[in-house]
Amino acid sequence: MLNIPQKTKYSSSRRLREMIIVLRKHNILRGNITPEKMRLILEDLGPTFVKLGQILSLKPGFLPADYALELTKLQTRANPLDFAIIEKCLENEYNKKLDAIFEYIDPEALGSASIAQVHKATLKSGEKVVLKVQRPGIYDIMAKDIVLLKRAVSILQLFKSSPGVLDFNAILDEMWSITKQEMDFMTEAEHIDEFRRLNSDEAFIDCPYVKHELTTARVLAMEYIDGIRIDEIDKLKSKGYNVEELGFRLGQNYVKQIVDDGYFHADPHPGNIWIKNGKIIWLDLGMMGRLSTKERDALKRAVFSLVQHDTYEMKNAVLTLGKPQAKLNHISLYEDIDTLMNRYGDTNFQTLRLSELAHDIITVSRKHKIAINPGLSMFARGVVTIESVLKICCPDINFIDIFSSYMKDDFKRNFSWQEEFTKFKRDSYIMLQKSLHLPEQVSDILKMTMSGQTKVNLDVTGSEEPLRRLDKMINKLILGIICSALLLGSSIICTTNMTPQIMEIPILGVVGYLVAVFLSIRLMINIYKEK
Repeated sequence: MLNIPQKTKYSSSRRLREMIIVLRKHNILRGNITPEKMRLILEDLGPTFVKLGQILSLKPGFLPADYALELTKLQTRANPLDFAIIEKCLENEYNKKLDAIFEYIDPEALGSASIAQVHKATLKSGEKVVLKVQRPGIYDIMAKDIVLLKRAVSILQLFKSSPGVLDFNAILDEMWSITKQEMDFMTEAEHIDEFRRLNSDEAFIDCPYVKHELTTARVLAMEYIDGIRIDEIDKLKSKGYNVEELGFRLGQNYVKQIVDDGYFHADPHPGNIWIKNGKIIWLDLGMMGRLSTKERDALKRAVFSLVQHDTYEMKNAVLTLGKPQAKLNHISLYEDIDTLMNRYGDTNFQTLRLSELAHDIITVSRKHKIAINPGLSMFARGVVTIESVLKICCPDINFIDIFSSYMKDDFKRNFSWQEEFTKFKRDSYIMLQKSLHLPEQVSDILKMTMSGQTKVNLDVTGSEEPLRRLDKMINKLILGIICSALLLGSSIICTTNMTPQIMEIPILGVVGYLVAVFLSIRLMINIYKEK
């Protein structure tokens, strides 16, 4: 659920007016919305909509390819703030004049995103650093936008005739959760330290050092990295780099982050991956995903079960990756997973797209009200992005080849005949122990049956939906009877001289009419939705 301050609701009307002005500016009601026009509208609407565009661009199949490609430009593009605003933010955070700390701060932003922008600076000691400065008031602005979007979604759902596959509320919740994580720069500093520790043995991987003494919740000070972006192919080749080798190392490291560490960069777009002195430098570690050992094992099982077309094992993997929020219909879940498996047909490790598999698992889980760990959503987002990065930089490198090879090596490393034999002995002993109690249990059942104590709990598969429909029909009938009774009773009251009155009509009769009209409208909406 969203955790939004109550004060946002008092200024939402002003924010709504700002949105309407932007939509009028772009003539939203006239002509087609081209991919570029959609991107410009989202940029003008502000950081919340920029972040929303980023997330939607990375959801396979949700947007047409040309729109998704255009919205990926939102990953690194945002209108920069005036440097005077940045200076004021820094002075407020450090509570002193900037010339007491810095020799120089470049007024030209190195980069500007929806939440913060980055400036190069030189300390008094001569050391070069970068300052990531949060946009002022960004939390309140985005909180107001989320409230308005939630209200808009609830209004649309009121008139929607059938539930769609996409749960827009879930997307908003995911976006808000990610954004809150990105807005706390102290958390990002901890992420950088943890990432550095987990990759300390990787000779070709690095990330910037954090200047903790200059870091606050709204300002992150880091080592300055003077490198080349991973997608600047010509520059990399001119410096003598083997782009194919860099792509392979990038893919290997990302798989290592997922499979071994369970702690991975959730936003690995080209602007966050630089090359310096032969090393891959990971930047902007504000958004990190986590997968527990149990979740990683379930993800591996899901991949293997898909390739082997084992629906039962896939079902177990889905239930391991999530937690049911309501009573499960196991037959329906099994059928949906079997449909998912059939969609992939003759898929093997070389043709499998991990991002699509993760999104399909999430879709099935949401349909059956199985709460999925945010780590899996971030995994899907991260894999989509890293696959697109490799496709741009080195098309001959296949991420799934790297992933499958890494999983095979991981299986060989962790496989032990001794452990497997020990497990087999333990399982055999448990099975033997249970089988010894079978005659006793059968005898007890027979005795209870003969004495009339046996109770059978019968659950008829498929009976839930007819009963639910019958329940809705009865509710509508009762609502119609109440409306009729209110109209009849109010009409009778209006013929009397009952007081108090308004315009010579008894108030009680007027109230009865209003309630009857309200209930009638609600009844008609329900009938229309199920038409």
